[in-house]
Amino acid sequence: MDSVSSGSSLQFLAKLLCDAQEDDDDGEHLPHYSVSTMTPGSIGPVKKETTDTFQMKSENKKTIWNTEEVPEGSEFDDIWDAREQPEYQILFKQCVGTEDVFFGMSRKDPSTACCEDMVIKIKLPETKYSDITLDIQDKVLDLRTPKKKLLLHLPYCVDSKNGKACFLSEEETLEVTLRLSRKFDFINFV
Repeated sequence: MDSVSSGSSLQFLAKLLCDAQEDDDDGEHLPHYSVSTMTPGSIGPVKKETTDTFQMKSENKKTIWNTEEVPEGSEFDDIWDAREQPEYQILFKQCVGTEDVFFGMSRKDPSTACCEDMVIKIKLPETKYSDITLDIQDKVLDLRTPKKKLLLHLPYCVDSKNGKACFLSEEETLEVTLRLSRKFDFINFV
């Protein structure tokens, strides 16, 4: 008796899980037994696909991509340039006072989220100050000398208009100080 009820339960379950397609030969509903065709998306009514999902974003139809899709600094990237990359170091600076260090009165901590400036130290041996070409964008630093080339994608956005660079000739190092500009700096620097 249990086998009859379980057999009919299986048939009802198969009818629930099968699509509402009829076979042309005998008119019965045939269940799909393939595991790959049954997904959570196949429960419910069949959704109609729309063909107008692709829309042109650019006004000029001859362009392949929009300028927003091209990453910043890719115009400087030159894979055929044989100059070597100099050694560099990225450091972070923050202004702290006695109320921060001893009393902990502000919300500053030693993490980079609380730093105001990024300092990039680039070793340039056998280089004169007049041979250095430096271009700074919001997310890219591009440095070129006759022997070295550095294209550095910065970890944070910087204020490219208000930075300073100084060449330490004794150490043969270029030190670039850039002010960070992040969205939520008003929280950390109240």
